[in-house]
Amino acid sequence: MSSEHDVNAQTSIDMAGARRNSSVDIYLIRDFLHNGRAEWEKRKKILDTLGNDPVFDKSQRDFLSRTERYTRGLAITNRIYELQNIHNWSQQEASIAINGIDESLPIGLHNVAFQPVVLSQGSPELIKEFGPLITNRGILGCYLQTELGHGTNVSRLETTATYIPESKEFEIHSPTLTSSKWWIGALGKTATHGVVQAKLILGGKDYGPHLFLIQLRSMDNHKVLPGIIIGDIGPKSLGGFAATDNGFARFDHVRIPKTQMLSKFAQVADDNTYVRPPHAKLSYGGMLYIRANMVTGAGWLMAKAATISIRYTTVRRQGEIGPDGLERQAISYPSVYSRLLPILSHAYVFIHLGKTTIQSFELMSSRLQNGDASLLAEMHAITSGLKVLVSTSGVQDVEVARRSMGGHGYSAFSGLGRLYADYLPSATYEGDNFVLDQQVVRAALKSYVALLKSKDTTSLSPSTSYLRLLAPSGNAPLTPSDGAWQDPTTAILLLEWRAAFLVRELAQVVQDPDASSSQRVAKAVTEAFVGARVGDIIKGLPETFEGKESDVKVIGKLYLLYLLTTLEAGIVDLLSFGALGGSNGRDATRSLRLAIKNLCIELLPEAIGLSDAFGFTDWELDSALGVYDGKVYEQLWKRAQTEPLNKTEIPVAYEQSIKPMLERGQRQAAAMRTKL
Repeated sequence: MSSEHDVNAQTSIDMAGARRNSSVDIYLIRDFLHNGRAEWEKRKKILDTLGNDPVFDKSQRDFLSRTERYTRGLAITNRIYELQNIHNWSQQEASIAINGIDESLPIGLHNVAFQPVVLSQGSPELIKEFGPLITNRGILGCYLQTELGHGTNVSRLETTATYIPESKEFEIHSPTLTSSKWWIGALGKTATHGVVQAKLILGGKDYGPHLFLIQLRSMDNHKVLPGIIIGDIGPKSLGGFAATDNGFARFDHVRIPKTQMLSKFAQVADDNTYVRPPHAKLSYGGMLYIRANMVTGAGWLMAKAATISIRYTTVRRQGEIGPDGLERQAISYPSVYSRLLPILSHAYVFIHLGKTTIQSFELMSSRLQNGDASLLAEMHAITSGLKVLVSTSGVQDVEVARRSMGGHGYSAFSGLGRLYADYLPSATYEGDNFVLDQQVVRAALKSYVALLKSKDTTSLSPSTSYLRLLAPSGNAPLTPSDGAWQDPTTAILLLEWRAAFLVRELAQVVQDPDASSSQRVAKAVTEAFVGARVGDIIKGLPETFEGKESDVKVIGKLYLLYLLTTLEAGIVDLLSFGALGGSNGRDATRSLRLAIKNLCIELLPEAIGLSDAFGFTDWELDSALGVYDGKVYEQLWKRAQTEPLNKTEIPVAYEQSIKPMLERGQRQAAAMRTKL
């Protein structure tokens, strides 16, 4: 390699070359991902507005304190709704703006937890009084469920709501230290109102957790109301969620009117008797809404991780000398592309799957409004499994992407550390993943037992259709031929067999399961469900994607990569049941792994095009390593100059600490020389 070669200049050359080598129409794929050209252009116009507004400048945020990050977050939130009024944005357009901000804004909890719960479960009278205020943010809300002593186990929450018939009020009370509400987003300093999950005490009897609307702060001066203690719980791990004031609250016999119970379904009647809801789990709607939206959110998170890491490894040259006489591009190494291309496939799958999940939730929700809870159990099982799958995959994918970028990936300027810190709690909020696994398993075993009794496979739901394979006529899967891996149905069927085997096995040993059975069964069941949905997506691509046949094939290969890598990760379960036949001393999974390798090689030239199709601007990514033009070293250098430590040549610590250390060391060294 010539000593005159300019490594810095090469980066933009390599990025331009990668774009020339990609054959896909990124604009048509972008429209496909964003629900059409009109939706894309609407989103672009809104985010351009934000990116050009100084309030949303990101250049200094890595250097801000926690308090400054919170203050900045509220300024951003306020400015978005100012812009909504200026530009006459609809609620949906304002949501696009909020979702385009890569910071954990306190308003997020108002939008995804407080508002949907009140509007879906409040009485007509309550909604009439508070609905317009909530919708227009005349009050700001939070959702007070988790307590210091209990989280996922809602039935054990200690906060009480005792009905006082004489005054027709509820008395909200925190009887113990551990009943303090904890981790509540926007509670610490922002929220004026909240929905409290508390045990309904009626006539001395405990009727379990119910929801109540309570005012927390004065609407005149924002002071906390009498009888309530509120504060922020402090910084979170890795500095994540810095802009959100997760808070605590304790209530000392605080009275609220009877009308502020969310009583669309469960009620306290005028004669002081309890009116049961038509379905015991109707109050789960709020959690299901959050989980349904997490799928798409995870997809776009993975898209950012894939875009940044693929762009950087495309221009980063390292190690061996390639055919062009230069060091090879990092992404050309199997150890790199085999990690990054699956993340790209995850993004495409979960963006699409998230849309259909939200549609299913909206259908269920519309039926619930009419008292029809027939879809609730299925949606609960599906969203529980998907929440675990996407949060686990998202956390892992961001970290895998960061590591793939080597040492520079650890810099805050790479952007992935920030994504990781903010996404990390997704594996524990709205239910710890290991507990949610049990919800999936419970639903699977219930369906299995019902199938044994009825023998009717036609009644199986989409989330349990894999159980049809256990019918007497079913044949155990054998090792597919090399060419069979190109057919998506091969991987889908094997994923379904894996789920069926594991559910049947657990049903047979349910009295003495191993320690990881719930996690393995839940993962297999959920991945079988997703696999079948991916199969549907692939089949529908010629109709849903209005592009060239060659583009359809490329996208289809990306979805196939998801299926094959998902199967590979869970292959030990199939091997445990001898499902792939005899190996004759050979690796029965080699053909699968070779198929994955060959698929990655076919997709590699399209990686930049497929990631460009997400449509992220440099402002959205805020990554020195993920810049569109590939000039990563220039960006790293430029950003390092903004480090506050670099404002002075001699740091404050010199006089305080460095100078005394040096002088002491020099004196001691002189004394040692004297002795010698």
